[in-house]
Amino acid sequence: MHAEPLHASTPATRYGDPIYRPTLVQPTVVLPGEVPPGVDWVTLPNGIRTLAYTHPQPGPTAQPEPVRSEPIPRWAKTTALLAPTVGGGVAAAGFGIASAAPGLIAMTEALWAAVALIAAGAAAPLLLRAGRANPGHRAGPVQHVTQNITATGLFGRATGTINNR
Repeated sequence: MHAEPLHASTPATRYGDPIYRPTLVQPTVVLPGEVPPGVDWVTLPNGIRTLAYTHPQPGPTAQPEPVRSEPIPRWAKTTALLAPTVGGGVAAAGFGIASAAPGLIAMTEALWAAVALIAAGAAAPLLLRAGRANPGHRAGPVQHVTQNITATGLFGRATGTINNR
């Protein structure tokens, strides 16, 4: 008996798989009335004519659309109104500082006088104490106090002794 191969009409490839031969697809015929708007026949660089979406081309009599100006945004209006206000505030501040300059100079002089008065008040007791001591009179003995304090731990109870000499 002679057995026929499984795929008699298709020759086997190197690995034994059949060769795939696709069937031809019949092109769809599109009538000119069926072409939607915005789609037109175009010729590709390789010469094939096909349907493609196209941009509408203005005719020679078509007028260009006038350029409409956009409304000014609110933030731009606010900034434009705020700029003179800030400028006026800076000018008023400059005028105020210029007007207050003589008063500020007088105030700094008054403050320096107050500092001198405080320094003199602190120096007066030292001068008076030095003036009271008589060079011929001997002062009494100087008393010394010694304290010894001990504590155990961070929060331990402290004990101490005071020695008067």
